[in-house]
Amino acid sequence: MRQYRIRPGMRVRLDKMDPDDTGGYKKADEGKEKARATTAELIGRLGELQERLYANGEQSVLVVLQGMDTSGKDGTIKHVMSGVNPQGCKVASFKAPSNSELAHDFLWRVHHEAPPKGHIGIFNRSHYEDVLITRVNGWVTDKVVNQRFNQIREFEELLYENGTTILKFFLNISKDEQKERLEERIRDPGKRWKFNEDDLEERKLWEDYMQAFEHVLAATSTDYAPWYVVPANRKWYRNLVVASTIVEAMTELNLKRPPEPAGVDFTTLKIV
Repeated sequence: MRQYRIRPGMRVRLDKMDPDDTGGYKKADEGKEKARATTAELIGRLGELQERLYANGEQSVLVVLQGMDTSGKDGTIKHVMSGVNPQGCKVASFKAPSNSELAHDFLWRVHHEAPPKGHIGIFNRSHYEDVLITRVNGWVTDKVVNQRFNQIREFEELLYENGTTILKFFLNISKDEQKERLEERIRDPGKRWKFNEDDLEERKLWEDYMQAFEHVLAATSTDYAPWYVVPANRKWYRNLVVASTIVEAMTELNLKRPPEPAGVDFTTLKIV
C-alpha cells in the first residue's frame, strides 16, 4: 500500500491519481470478495494490536480522515474499526468552531482530542479544515495558510516525539462518484438524514478544493506524519487500503505483551 503514500516534497496531482484503482484486485465480484476476506483478516489483526497497545499504555495512534463530502469517512470508521475495543478508541469530529474555540489558536481544540497513550484516536475531518475550507472560501490569506502549514507540521512532530504514530488518509473519490452518492441520499429515505444542501454549494467549488488538497498533501506529508491518497470510489478497496496501512504501521511498533505479575506461579494458581 506504500504506492499511495505521499513522499515529503512530492508534487501532488490528484487528477493523475485514479480513484477507481483497485490494486491487484479485479472490480468483478471475485476480486471484491477476495479483498473483503483480506480486510476481515486485517480487522481481526487490528483488534489484537489494539489490545497490546492499550495494555502497554506507552504509545498511541492517530488516524486522520479527510476527503470531500460522501468520500466515505464515516463508512471507513464503521468498517475498519469494527473489531477494536471502544474502550481504547475515540472518534473526534471537527465541525465549525464555537465562539469559545475561536477565542484560541486553531490547534487548541485539536490538541485536546489527541489520543492518550494506549489509545487509538480517529479524526473525522481535522485541523486540516483550517487550511482547506477557510482557504477555498477566502477567509484566510495565503500567508496565514503557509503559517498554519508550519504550525501543523510542528504540532504533528510534537505528537510523534511523544509516542504518537500518525497516519493521514485522503479519501479520493471522483466528482461523478460524488454525484451518484448524493443522488442516492436523495432517493433513499433511510439516507436522507445525511443530506445537507450545503454539500451542493461545496460541490460547485470542486476544482478549488482539489487544488487546496494538493497543496495540503504536498506541504504536510512528512516522514513522521505521512499522507496516503486512498482510491475511494470502491468502498471495499478503500477499506482494504486503510486497514492494511494501519495494521502495517502498528505491527512496526513491535508491541509486546505486558509482563506477568511478579511472584505469581500461574502453573499452580487455582481459583476457588
